[in-house]
Amino acid sequence: MSMRVIRLGELASRSGKPGKLPVSAATVWRWVREGRLPKPFKIGPGTTVWNVDEVDAFLAKHSEGAQT
Repeated sequence: MSMRVIRLGELASRSGKPGKLPVSAATVWRWVREGRLPKPFKIGPGTTVWNVDEVDAFLAKHSEGAQT
């Protein structure tokens, strides 16, 4: 089974292009630094990605917290 990955451009939202998260790229990087969002990894020079399953788990965890 291969790992699914997501790049920053698909993860963060930009003007006119929603991403998986409703936040900017700067917020994504800040959350990584703070340990709130899973750490990405490099798959090549200039190519950083996140594991989609880890991002989905992060979203599920935080959506549960928002509902309580």
